[in-house]
Amino acid sequence: MGLICGYTVGMARTDKKVGYSPTGKLEDVTPEMAASGMETAFRMLEGRWKMIIIFHLFDRSVLRFSELQRAIPGVSQKMLIQQLRELERDGIVERTVYPQVPPKVEYRLTVWGQAMCPALDSLLEWAAARPT
Repeated sequence: MGLICGYTVGMARTDKKVGYSPTGKLEDVTPEMAASGMETAFRMLEGRWKMIIIFHLFDRSVLRFSELQRAIPGVSQKMLIQQLRELERDGIVERTVYPQVPPKVEYRLTVWGQAMCPALDSLLEWAAARPT
C-alpha cells in the first residue's frame, strides 16, 4: 500500500500521554479535551466526499473544478461545490478564481491542510494492519 505523502512518521504510542492540549500544557490534558478536539477534527472532515477530494489534492496539488468532477464520478456538481465550500471555510482547501472567460477555478490544499498528511498516512497504515 502506498502512502499519500511519500513518507512516514513514527506511530503514536498509546501508552504515552495525549499530546493535544488547547492550553498548551500537557499536564492539563484530559480525556474530555482530547475527545472534544477529535470531535472538532471529525466535524471538519465529515461528509461523503471530503476525504476523497483531499486525497485527490494530495496526489495532484492543484486541480480545476472540472478535473475534480471527472476524478470523482459519483459526486454531483451540487455536492462537490458544497463539500469544497466547507473545506474552504474550514481552512483546509484554498480556492483561486482567475478572471477570464470561461471562468477558471483551481483548488489546492492550504499549508494547514497539507499538514494533515502524516496523520492520514498513519490512519492508512493502521487500516492496512487490520487483523484478518
